[in-house]
Amino acid sequence: MTSVAAAAGLGERVDGAIALATDRLLVQQRPHGFWQGRVESAASLEAEYLLLLRLLGRRRPETEAPIVERLRALQRDDGGWALAPDLPSHLSTTVEGYFALLLAGARPDEPSMVRAREWILAQGGLARVGTFTRFWLAAFGQFPASGVPSVPMELVLVPAWAPVSLAAFASWLRAPLVALGLLAAEPVTARVPPEAQLADLWIAPPRPEELTLPPAPRVAGRQRLFYALDRVLGVLGRSRWKPQRRRAVARAIEWLLRHQEPAGTWAGLAPVTMPVLAALNAIGFGLDHPAMQRGLQGLDDLLLHDDGALSCQPTTSPVWDTAQALRALRAAGIAPAHPAVARAADWLCAQQVFRVGDWTARAPGLDPGGWPLSPGNEHYPRIDVTAAVVLAVAGVDAGDVRRALAFGRQWVAGMQGGDGGWAAFDRGAPPRALDTLPFPDFEGQTDPTCPDMTAAALEVLGDEGFDARLGRVRRAIVYLERTQRRDGSWLGRWHVATLAGTAGVLVGLAAAGVDPATASVRRALDWLAGRQNADGGFGETPLAYEPGADGRGASTPSQTARVLLGLVAAGEAAGPAATRAAAWLVAAQDAAGGWRERAFTATGVPRRGYLRHALDAEHLPLRALARWRAAVRPGRA
Repeated sequence: MTSVAAAAGLGERVDGAIALATDRLLVQQRPHGFWQGRVESAASLEAEYLLLLRLLGRRRPETEAPIVERLRALQRDDGGWALAPDLPSHLSTTVEGYFALLLAGARPDEPSMVRAREWILAQGGLARVGTFTRFWLAAFGQFPASGVPSVPMELVLVPAWAPVSLAAFASWLRAPLVALGLLAAEPVTARVPPEAQLADLWIAPPRPEELTLPPAPRVAGRQRLFYALDRVLGVLGRSRWKPQRRRAVARAIEWLLRHQEPAGTWAGLAPVTMPVLAALNAIGFGLDHPAMQRGLQGLDDLLLHDDGALSCQPTTSPVWDTAQALRALRAAGIAPAHPAVARAADWLCAQQVFRVGDWTARAPGLDPGGWPLSPGNEHYPRIDVTAAVVLAVAGVDAGDVRRALAFGRQWVAGMQGGDGGWAAFDRGAPPRALDTLPFPDFEGQTDPTCPDMTAAALEVLGDEGFDARLGRVRRAIVYLERTQRRDGSWLGRWHVATLAGTAGVLVGLAAAGVDPATASVRRALDWLAGRQNADGGFGETPLAYEPGADGRGASTPSQTARVLLGLVAAGEAAGPAATRAAAWLVAAQDAAGGWRERAFTATGVPRRGYLRHALDAEHLPLRALARWRAAVRPGRA
């Protein structure tokens, strides 16, 4: 078969794939105009949900039984539980899963429990678990308080402009820090039956000096201050001299109640909401208090029934799903006047946040206008979600689209940091010293500027017609040039990992009018070509975040689609890498028009938590194939 005939054959198959995927996506639209797919995370969420119920004294057999089934189903053959399907078992996640099953009635001598216990001991036992696992275990009297990092309650009194304040931490960490401070001020110890005690998970009887954080001589200079501070705070925490404690507790309660979202959760996240509810209950909020009732309902709303099991979603993402589905449909040729487009645009415009959130601490005077991942998460609109909505509704003549675009574009532009980049939720780079805080195995204490958020913002600016002649765009391009790695890639913070980061930056640079012949673009394209799998697809596991690790993985629909979008944007649609990627996507499509993906390709916190947005494997391949078709056959839609 000649190359021309082969290309024609692929083009026909792409046409068919786009038609099937378009029909499939259209029928998934909800009556109110939005799309919503499942969001999946590690088993620690189900475990912590069970732990929270026990801590609150809230028995719900009809809910616990299917959650237990899911926990058991996720256990590995080696006895552990992992952060993602492509990763090895994870100690803290395994300890939480094991303890939750014990509290739910599992027998310690069951073969699966024996395997879990042996695996935990082989990894060093309880002495090596991470920060938040220590807090959960301490609440049940299973971990000494001396081994739990000190969170000063008085942190809520520090003004936002100070180098180390609550506002300096990442948005998703603020509520848990306040909650953990309250729990330190008002410790709680739930009763644990003898058969659920974890004494046999210690390699040796715990001694305070062995549970404290690494001593100062082992760490760098900046870290030594924080390790010393943690020891001082631990001493002060046991002291009766706390001149600001009553004021701090009152401020903490006020902060938490003010930051509860209309949906009942905090930051729209289950792992954030759970410690907050535990803390409020510990200081006297009964289960009948409105804040507790709304919080518990918010958690229940995140539960998802699936084949007899019950999973706890970390969050929901209908704003993201709807914006991306709309972008895919429009790329596939669905007209702006189509009823599905109008309904989606109207729904998206209704979700825009015009309330000032925490981000204003670093961006005073900037008018609100962003979009959050899920409806009602009013304190924390997100840059890439806002960018996706703006790009999705631009050109749609419906409702308040013009007003929404004006405020959305202005908010994105105004959130640029001083280094030229964008972070996810806040403006500017946070103090680097915060990343050295003494929280073992815990990452993501700050929300730094990153290439993927910067690329998303560049798309918005480029869609408005701005290029490097605008200072804001020029600074962003310089930022991206500065953050490109030696091998030509960019590390994505919010999607796994270098594939998504590199492809996203190529799209952003193209939108800003950067010449594809630029050295940075050519280096990125060379790197991508070297990462293509033999089957034509692309794939990467979260191991890419580990220093020195190779994150190469089996080809996945969403990651292959992201790379194809990057190749097309860089002018390489007709090249062999893009053609093979398009062919892989067509071959991987199922008879119903969808793509199946089990991998966790979104990042919550690197090395701590990963996600699977189910609809990413539906809309991304559709948009990528549509963009590829438009590039190789102009005028075809």
